[in-house]
Amino acid sequence: MSSASYISHPLHSDSHIPSNSTTTTPTEMAPVAQATLFAAPGHTVAQATQFTAPSHPVHKPSTTSAWRPTEHTVQRTTFAFDTMEDALAGFAAGEFLVVMDDENRENEGDLIIAASQCTTEKMAWMIKQTSGYICISLPQERLEALEIPMMFPDNQDPHRTAYTVTVDYKHGTSTGISAHDRALTARALASPSSIASDFSRPGHMVPLRAREGGVLTRKGHTESAIDLCLLTKQPLAGLLCEIVNDDAQGTMARRDDCRAFADRWGIKMISVEMLAQFKRQQQQA
Repeated sequence: MSSASYISHPLHSDSHIPSNSTTTTPTEMAPVAQATLFAAPGHTVAQATQFTAPSHPVHKPSTTSAWRPTEHTVQRTTFAFDTMEDALAGFAAGEFLVVMDDENRENEGDLIIAASQCTTEKMAWMIKQTSGYICISLPQERLEALEIPMMFPDNQDPHRTAYTVTVDYKHGTSTGISAHDRALTARALASPSSIASDFSRPGHMVPLRAREGGVLTRKGHTESAIDLCLLTKQPLAGLLCEIVNDDAQGTMARRDDCRAFADRWGIKMISVEMLAQFKRQQQQA
């Protein structure tokens, strides 16, 4: 992935002010960049208004999404993944996806969302439904630009997950661990206007270096997060974390657990292999 593929999006702070509201405060003001998103019928990209930028812009989610954590009752008799088209439409609109890797690999399902679209509410929900060890996938050139080095030069992780030094966004955060602070740090990492000095090290957000070539090079959740952002024309920064079961032991959610979880919360579920096949088909078209 080249640096040219890093797409600009509106920079805003997390807020529940309606998109058509004329009420603003100094902390809500931020510069705006225009971008085009892949959107499903019925989903629209919020139109932002040009403001005078403060000294340290804060970062709003790049679109308004109709999705909120709401429980559903679904009766499913056979297992099935959702279609890639439906999954990409939901992801572009700011929804989470459940992404399952191979049962002979980690055999885990991750919640993945575009970092640029993660609100405080979404982050709080994500923390509650997962192990809580929230990571953010970034391309190597982005990590280099932000001067975020690898955590350890000799990677001994069995799956070669490329952990970097952890970070916090310096502006508008407190300790860095709250849902608000982690969501803001994630959006700042996704923002092309952020620079290396905007972040303190170590922190509470865990960047991961994605392999160039995405899931066609390495079939991991790290690369899946970047490919999903790339396919939906969003900034190349994806939040991800493993889903755990709501039991006394906090066991890892496997395939059927993840399907039930996705149905319960009304989100789409795909596999890393489906994403790889979709990319191959696009390259051959």
